[in-house]
Amino acid sequence: MNQGGYNAGVHAYRDTYWDGNYEPIDTDVLACFKITPQEGTEREEIAAAVAAESSTGTWTTVWTDHMTDVDYYKARAYRIEEVPADPSCFYVFVAYPIELFEEGSIVNVLTSLVGNVFGFKALRAIRLEDVRFPLHYVMTCGGPPNGIQVERDLLNKYGRPLLGATIKPKLGLSAKNYGRAVYECLRGGLDFTKDDENVNSQPFMRWRHRFEFVAEAVHTAQHETGERKGHYLNVTAGTVEEMFERAEHAKSLDMPIIMHDFLTAGFSANTSLANWCRRNGMLLHIHRAMHAVIDRDRHHGIHYRVLAKCLRLSGGDHLHSGTVVGKLEGDRHAILGWVDQMREDFVYEDRSRGLFFEQNWGSMPGLFPVASGGIHVWHIPELLSIFGDDSIFQFGGGTLGHPWGNSAGASANRVALEACVEARNQGRDLEKEGTDILEGAARNSPELAEAMKTWKEVRFEYDTVDKLDVATGEPVVQQQGGRGR
Repeated sequence: MNQGGYNAGVHAYRDTYWDGNYEPIDTDVLACFKITPQEGTEREEIAAAVAAESSTGTWTTVWTDHMTDVDYYKARAYRIEEVPADPSCFYVFVAYPIELFEEGSIVNVLTSLVGNVFGFKALRAIRLEDVRFPLHYVMTCGGPPNGIQVERDLLNKYGRPLLGATIKPKLGLSAKNYGRAVYECLRGGLDFTKDDENVNSQPFMRWRHRFEFVAEAVHTAQHETGERKGHYLNVTAGTVEEMFERAEHAKSLDMPIIMHDFLTAGFSANTSLANWCRRNGMLLHIHRAMHAVIDRDRHHGIHYRVLAKCLRLSGGDHLHSGTVVGKLEGDRHAILGWVDQMREDFVYEDRSRGLFFEQNWGSMPGLFPVASGGIHVWHIPELLSIFGDDSIFQFGGGTLGHPWGNSAGASANRVALEACVEARNQGRDLEKEGTDILEGAARNSPELAEAMKTWKEVRFEYDTVDKLDVATGEPVVQQQGGRGR
């Protein structure tokens, strides 16, 4: 083989790692990559190179290839497809033998699939669009520590989404004032309050002080309302030892739930924390800080649907999903696709939702998608229509920005939600009749009336950056999986 140029090395992959006749088997891990190649490079060559570099291959033939069964262990690029309405790139489908991955290690899977190959010179850009984890691999992972049904039973809350609020300003409050803000929100009608993603243990509010004032607020609100309450105490820290110390202290304060920033802290830390929560009966809220660094570019990175699948396997009881209607990026059909991956037992392939593979989750519990980011009472009818009951509506300014204070803002959220649930149960169309439903409820709730007046003109109507790859005029067909646990 001529090894004088890099392109010769790419060409050498083709006969070994490209197999357009290969039929994936049930135990294969399947991946779909969107690839933008360098000019003058054949698609099959690039597809084979991606399969090789993410499994057993390298840029040249090595003598140790004869010391193992490379044909058994190698990945195979088995299909190439056009990307609708984008001729600059194409899809490559790769099948990986399950034996290439350590059982229960999302770290190992991602190290292979999005490792060195993402710096490949022959690629102008590459994005991991979707992954099919075989049931054989799913069963080696711990998954959510509790899951939707167990959480509802622990909290004794059924028949509606749960309500939360992120304390604002996210940074700068003293621990005592922070606890006061928590108490007002919970006594006003919310189920949860929350640390924001960057609330850790800064000089103005050390974590131990925050935990103790928050615990006092939660217990007081529970006693006054007769409802189970909680606050997502962020245990994310600079070391895993410190993370576990914070988690243990939260448990000692009889707090029902803790929080973790799973991407900035890493999957190893997250899986360890999920295992701790499972052993200790603690709920685990997951924030997705840093995700848009990874998933927002349409041509390079990892799609959020993959990150959501990986988190379900790694472990978490809640995961931020975007809102469709709020201030953060998110295509409606794409969000519904990855919400299915969070909650359902079995998810069908559905290109209209960006789902390239079917996914069998077996008996693994589902987790709550959290709609958070710029939402307020006017959004509740649409949020309920989009996400259904097994979800969490997480406000921030939409509670704490109420002119009459946090308690009034929480009351407005609760009244609006219960009115929409009742209307939905009566068969009314929430997205068409939402205004009438809210206005009817506001006649008996001055807090809701004031909230509606305050945020009547607030909208976030921007173009979505990361849109699904659907050709113009192509119908979007809704296909649901089975109801998750």
